Amino acid sequence: MTIAISRCFVAANDIDAALTFYRDLLGLDVLNDVGQEDFRWITLAASGQDGVAVVLSNYLADAPADAEALRGLLTKGALGTVHFRSGDLDGLFARLVEAGVEVLEKPTDQFWGVRDCAVRDPSGNVVRIDQA
Repeated sequence: MTIAISRCFVAANDIDAALTFYRDLLGLDVLNDVGQEDFRWITLAASGQDGVAVVLSNYLADAPADAEALRGLLTKGALGTVHFRSGDLDGLFARLVEAGVEVLEKPTDQFWGVRDCAVRDPSGNVVRIDQA
């Protein structure tokens, strides 16, 4: 039996700001953009990495109270972390800083053997980027 990563969902308070971050700053390609009433799902992928996608969504929950609680956790970066890797970590980091992205950790050689950085996307999600 084999198993592979297919997609990962990333919650977004502002779907257009999230799209700008993941598409324009990180360089992901938009595969699909679907709206239904007030909700929107945008599927993005890295060029050359077929079968693995990030899905941005502004849908948090059906119940308004649950959605509000999740929105608060999202803003604090408590709903999870997305990890990427880049062949030019320092160049990508410089582009993110220039764009005003909130930096959590500058590119650092970690004790576990990787060089990476950490930033927040516009919704508050933690995004870590490893040097490939």
